[in-house]
Formats: sequence, structure tokens, C-alpha cells
Amino acid sequence: MKKQITYILLLLIAFTGTASADREVEDHSETIGLFQKNETVAPYFSSAYGYAVLPTIAKGGLGIGASHGKGQVYQGGSVTGFVSATSVSIGFQAGGQAFSQIIFFENENSYKDFISGNFEFDAQASAVAITASAQASAGSKGAGASTGVGGNAGKQIETPYRKGMLVFTIAKGGLMYEASIGGQKFSYKPVK
Repeated sequence: MKKQITYILLLLIAFTGTASADREVEDHSETIGLFQKNETVAPYFSSAYGYAVLPTIAKGGLGIGASHGKGQVYQGGSVTGFVSATSVSIGFQAGGQAFSQIIFFENENSYKDFISGNFEFDAQASAVAITASAQASAGSKGAGASTGVGGNAGKQIETPYRKGMLVFTIAKGGLMYEASIGGQKFSYKPVK
């Protein structure tokens, strides 16, 4: 059974692992709006050089896991390209989940590093997990948030850039237990 799941996950990655240059620009304003409503995340929209939005990343695994999602990269308020995120992980994990992700680029150098073609977060990278409701939980490596959407539900706390990038996620659904090793790999294709 584990071998069958592993093969299915690897086939899924093989068929969906790259961003397509033939894609059309999509309206991701709903996902962007969710992040903008969070008082911890909102300031980064005006201070960051650019950002990448992935409306849905699906993740699943049983011993060996995989995730995949597609989105767009923005700079100066315009879509500059398409991004595809894929990861494979090993370790103790079971279940599936879906989440939205945004990656802020602190400056032009981090933006160029990300769009260089193939970018991968190292094992030290982490994301700040926020919720679209009452409270948020902190990611590893000291990044954190304690806030909800709208109002004064919480206070902004330190969320430092790491190597010029800062990642936030919002869970969309599912349940997954994991203690795994793996990093996200991104493919980028410019808008033609």
C-alpha cells in the first residue's frame, strides 16, 4: 500500500511539477484579500519589493509525502510571472491538507533570486501560519503571529525576513500530522 501511494505521489509531481509559460493571468484577489485582512501580514504589501501568491497548495502523505500548487508573482502591483511549488518529504506523516501561501520579497535581490528559474527553500526555512479567524499559530525558527482577521484581534509581533523572504500560510482544510524533512522547490516562468 505504501509503495502504491508513493508511486501515485511521484506521478502527480512528474505531471504537475513545472510552471507553464502558456498559462493565463488569473484573478487571485480573493486569496490576496485574506492575507491583506490580517494585521500582521497587511504592512508587507506596501513595504515588500514584490510577492508570490499560491492560492492552493495541496499536501498529502503517509510516510512519504508530496505537495503541489500554482500561483503568480507580483511586482509593482502587476503579475510578472507564474510560479509552481512542489515538495517531497520523508518522515513521520499521515493525512492531507490544503493551504494558501504568500511569499514576500524584501528587496530586488531576493525577488531576482526567487525568479531566477528554479528556487528552493533550504531546510531552515519556515512559514508563519495564520488563520482567517480568531487566532494564529507561530511557525518554527522564531517567526510568529498572534492575530486574527480584521479589527484589533491581536498585536503584530516580529516576523523577520530570512534571506530576504518572508512566508505566511493560511490553512484551507484537512488534517495532517507530520514530523518530516523536505523543502519547497519553485519553478518560475515570466508572463509573455
